[in-house]
Amino acid sequence: FYLTPSQVNSILKANEYSFKVPEFDGKNVSSVLGFDSNQLPANAPIEDRRSAATCLQTRGMLLGVFDGHAGCACAQAVSERLFYYIAVSLLPHETLLEIENAVESGRALLPILQWHKHPNDYFSKEASKLYFNSLRTYWQELIDLNSGETTDVREALINAFKRLDNDISLEAQVGDPNSFLNYLVLRVAFSGATACVAHVDGIDLHVANTGDSRAMLGVQEEDGSWSAVNLSYDHNAQNEREVERVKMEHPKSEEKSLVKQDRLLGLLMPFRAFGDVKFKWSIELQKRVVESGPDQLNDNEYTKFIPPNYYTPPYLTAEPEVIHHKLRPQDKFLVLATDGLWETMHRQDVARIVGEYLTGVHHQQPIAVGGYKVTLGQMHGLLTERRARISSVFEDQNAATHLIRHAVGNNEFGSVDHERLSKMLSLPEELARMYRDDITIIVVQFNSHVIGAYQNEE
Repeated sequence: FYLTPSQVNSILKANEYSFKVPEFDGKNVSSVLGFDSNQLPANAPIEDRRSAATCLQTRGMLLGVFDGHAGCACAQAVSERLFYYIAVSLLPHETLLEIENAVESGRALLPILQWHKHPNDYFSKEASKLYFNSLRTYWQELIDLNSGETTDVREALINAFKRLDNDISLEAQVGDPNSFLNYLVLRVAFSGATACVAHVDGIDLHVANTGDSRAMLGVQEEDGSWSAVNLSYDHNAQNEREVERVKMEHPKSEEKSLVKQDRLLGLLMPFRAFGDVKFKWSIELQKRVVESGPDQLNDNEYTKFIPPNYYTPPYLTAEPEVIHHKLRPQDKFLVLATDGLWETMHRQDVARIVGEYLTGVHHQQPIAVGGYKVTLGQMHGLLTERRARISSVFEDQNAATHLIRHAVGNNEFGSVDHERLSKMLSLPEELARMYRDDITIIVVQFNSHVIGAYQNEE
């Protein structure tokens, strides 16, 4: 099934979103120039989510990608709620008091976040009251715990991740008299989601990661070439430290059954995630909740089974690993993406493709045909394609779209092959999933001048 270039473009651009940080008084005080984001579904409906927001009561910007499994319910809830938990964790005591007093007296609340959303980024109206009440309980506890110290960003991120996961679990245990909401909170808790979130404030960049989405910094070297710096580690069987951590948390008798076929208890790829109460609750609690829950839950195979060798839960945590990086003028951009991107592209290629796109400069590397026998005709084709590629940079107005085009359409020579792109994008839903995963990408562009000025101040 052949798609024309304009059909390909309309599929690739359907979910793209860009935000430029407004300049204040002609002086741009933010270290972020703006960001581009995009999503390409493989699942129907897509199980990935994305979020971006400016913190209004503290400084800083939050951006995140969320990869759902066993459905999209948990990724959806985390994408709506996590930034509020982070923002509240960062607020000073006086502001928390102001907000609580406003709720008590029925006055309008101080807005905490300014969201930057694509029209397709859905928010569930039905659950907003329930979500608000859980968040309020959290800030009331923070008020009571007031230690008078200013909150450390790293701690705020860790506390927010853990608290939201705890609330997801509690809401499912308590249930809700409204049957729609009751089913919703159970679907959220029984499905799961990984999260990779960045908080950028001045030259302080924190990345909090739970699971196997990734954050990567694009750095421009002195000779103009591009390199990649990892700002997260995957929490899966490929990470030896993570395998060791899981083993340390359970008795030696379980050592052989903890990780099987590179999966947690032989079932779950990520070793950290939100939700997934199948890997957190005791067997008694799982049975009690499923039996007292709505009938739809019983039709769901996922909720009924108990993982094999399930002796000492919890086996899974939502606690993030936090990496702090001080931005430098050569740090030009940050890529946050779900594993759908990293399965198809090496980080070094991601850095080069985005770097060249943002600067509009192509470092013409000598054409490498690595061990292939290439005829003159093919070489001519490659050179023609290279020329076309220089002009194709301008057809994408969005760095994330440009990256998706490469992730899905790259051939063995590392350039976009329209025929391959057309084939991959025209696959029917049930086949698409066999070739690739949902892909969600946020590319954040930094303002080197502002970063340089911050550095000089320090």
